[in-house]
Amino acid sequence: MRILITGHNGYIGSVMTAVFAAAGHEVIGLDTFYFAEGSLEPDEVQVSEIRKDIRDITAADLMGIDAICHLAALCNDPLGDLNAALTYDINHAATLHLAKQAKEAGVSRFLYSSSCSMYGASSSDDVLTEDAPLNPLTAYAISKVRAEEDLHTLADDHFSPVYMRNATVYGVSPRLRADIVLNNLTGWAYTTGKIRIMSDGTPWRPIVHVRDVCAAFLAVLETPREVIHDTAFNIGVNGENYQVRELAEIVRQTVPDCTVEYAGGSTTDPRNYRVDFSKFANQVRAFKPQWNAARGATELYHAYQNAGLTFDDFQGRKYVRLKQIKHLLENNALDSDLRWKD
Repeated sequence: MRILITGHNGYIGSVMTAVFAAAGHEVIGLDTFYFAEGSLEPDEVQVSEIRKDIRDITAADLMGIDAICHLAALCNDPLGDLNAALTYDINHAATLHLAKQAKEAGVSRFLYSSSCSMYGASSSDDVLTEDAPLNPLTAYAISKVRAEEDLHTLADDHFSPVYMRNATVYGVSPRLRADIVLNNLTGWAYTTGKIRIMSDGTPWRPIVHVRDVCAAFLAVLETPREVIHDTAFNIGVNGENYQVRELAEIVRQTVPDCTVEYAGGSTTDPRNYRVDFSKFANQVRAFKPQWNAARGATELYHAYQNAGLTFDDFQGRKYVRLKQIKHLLENNALDSDLRWKD
């Protein structure tokens, strides 16, 4: 297949390009390259690239594409809260614009990178399926809900969207993110000897390795259309729901001579949810997850060692999305709409 990956230069995308190319697909990347400086290690492959904002995509850009994996977004809650209106513009309105242009160009499959964060908060006794009520607590999560709703209105015999509700992703990528939970806890442990938890450690999080996310997207593309058409799937692995303090203990057992430290007054994070991933496992049989938190923490620890990661790097703008965007704004590289200046 000829596959366009939006956000291919990002955290998930820079892994997905290599996974898809290795599977024999022709990959084209689309990115604004906000985070091109944040490389932990070299990219595994080089692909054809479109340097363009998704808000400016036209049907002509998408001619000849068989499928789109749409990852590009303002990618987490702090970045989304920087400007809620821009979050809706980029994550919601631009997603709908991209999908409409894709449909006009004859693209038949559209895999949307959504998020389990749209479940927001639930009783710790509940394990949430795709039919659970949505309770988004942030601009980022709300934008994901709205995008799913509008993509559904475009679904027909010729255009097949799928909603990939990823658990919180972790693991090594050429474009590392230090602002997601397991990567962050391991980074604190390695660079400071302390595992810093910003809540009381009780909230539940489902987590999934970046390569398992890529494998899930690939499996959907290789699954008959009628199995997955206009369907939402929780993307992750049963057994990989953890309380944050459990993840901290895994990291403590992985990184020598580190201790757990609770910061921020040990308050409770309102986001709290456990997720069931059975539907995807049952309907997309080609998906074979390979990772768990313990293996992922070990992978991260060794990657940080090999890169000689320092605390300044780990907490600097290279690996923290909000800090990089603020840097580009403060240095007049981006305008207030997050468009590159000439």
